[in-house]
Amino acid sequence: MHPLLFVLGIPLAGGIVLALVGHREKAPEVNVGFSLGTFVAACVLTAQVIADGPQFVWQREFFIDPLNVFLVTLTAFVALTTAIFSRPYMRVERDRGKMTPPRMRLYHSMYQLFCFTMLLALMTNNLGILWVAMEAATLTTVLLVSVYRTAASLEAAWKYFILCGVGIAQALFGTVLIYMAAEKVLGAEGGALLWTNLNAVKAQLDPDIVTLAFAFLFIGYGTKVGLVPLHNWLPDAHAEGPTPVSAVLSGLLLNVALYAVLRCKVLADGALGTNLAGRLMIGFGLLSVVAAVFFLIRQRDVKRMFAYSSIEHMGLMTFAFGVGGPIATYAGLLHMTVHSLVKSAIFFAVGHATQKAGTQIMDEIRGLIKVSPTVAWGLMLGSLAILGMPPFGVFASEFMIITTAMREQPWAAPLLLVALAVAFAAVFARVQPMVFGETTVRPLAHHPALVPVFVHLGLALMLGLYIPPYLDAWYREAARMLGGG
Repeated sequence: MHPLLFVLGIPLAGGIVLALVGHREKAPEVNVGFSLGTFVAACVLTAQVIADGPQFVWQREFFIDPLNVFLVTLTAFVALTTAIFSRPYMRVERDRGKMTPPRMRLYHSMYQLFCFTMLLALMTNNLGILWVAMEAATLTTVLLVSVYRTAASLEAAWKYFILCGVGIAQALFGTVLIYMAAEKVLGAEGGALLWTNLNAVKAQLDPDIVTLAFAFLFIGYGTKVGLVPLHNWLPDAHAEGPTPVSAVLSGLLLNVALYAVLRCKVLADGALGTNLAGRLMIGFGLLSVVAAVFFLIRQRDVKRMFAYSSIEHMGLMTFAFGVGGPIATYAGLLHMTVHSLVKSAIFFAVGHATQKAGTQIMDEIRGLIKVSPTVAWGLMLGSLAILGMPPFGVFASEFMIITTAMREQPWAAPLLLVALAVAFAAVFARVQPMVFGETTVRPLAHHPALVPVFVHLGLALMLGLYIPPYLDAWYREAARMLGGG
């Protein structure tokens, strides 16, 4: 059997099994077991693609290529480390009465199904199945965000459901328009929704229809990316849901939504012969960076602050892919990787910190280093990493993006530099008193899972100093596919 079937089958089976036993004492370990199985299957798939090149599975409905294979591995890895982190975190929440047995069962089951939808969206070759996967991700996320059943979490879930529901409806209309344009070229039986078929005939597609289709697809999937002004759901969802959910939303969902935009951009660029898609992405990306930074300054809730940081970084990636060219596209892919690793590590540390302090308000969290030095250093190093301090990987990708912007879009470079400087000052000024100073926090009943924090930060540090040859080759090949050289 093809490893792809295991990559999809294990989390799907996990969702079904945990729907039955997700409330049991050992359910967190079962959740980790299924996530580990998915990660191992993803590694086998990756090794196979490295050895044999791009692969089709199940009558070309699934397609693995250099663009999605590293995202599949990254998704499976972050899903595994988040499952490990959630073991002690959820036990503390259960002990405090926030998680009842039915809620635990719902959380574990939906976690696996969320991972399944992410992997399905990444690996499908069919734009229709991609849309279905993104819609299914909406539904699973709504249930995860609202699992506490507080007024604030239910409001956040509804806001997410309505905004992303409207967004995904736009994406459906865009998908229908793509099918209309493709059917004229490929015929009704020609697999008019298969991305590889569309990519082969993109120059023959009607440019007027494709322009309209890309606009709808960009708005639809851009809502999921959290681009300003379509971002309103994201800070609420991050702040009110359990912290493991915040970690996978920032580390996985935003990446997958941006991946969907990139697949559509390749078709638009080929059909139009202009840089319309790129200019749209530059505009919305830059707006997201600048707006998010000024929202970020005003936050008092630590998870909400880092949620706005996610919007800023997704804007930066969107800008990089909009600029295009080999260096900017390479930098965008590297930034996707390091942001996913670092931001999930930050949420792991923040989760333990907020549990210790009993609040998410930053002014009430003080002196973490005196109670738990490892949580404190995890939060401090994670914050420095996400702010672009060398030698972490975020510095390398941001440096490449800004230097390319100076050459290709010189008017945008000062805006980016000012935004990044303001973000650095705002976040560092908030995090430093949380870590040092007089303590307001207390030890936890369950020992925090800190290995995922430092594994993620270690990988982000490595990517700032040294990119392994196989990963470098992936990035280069993916950049070439995206039209970056």
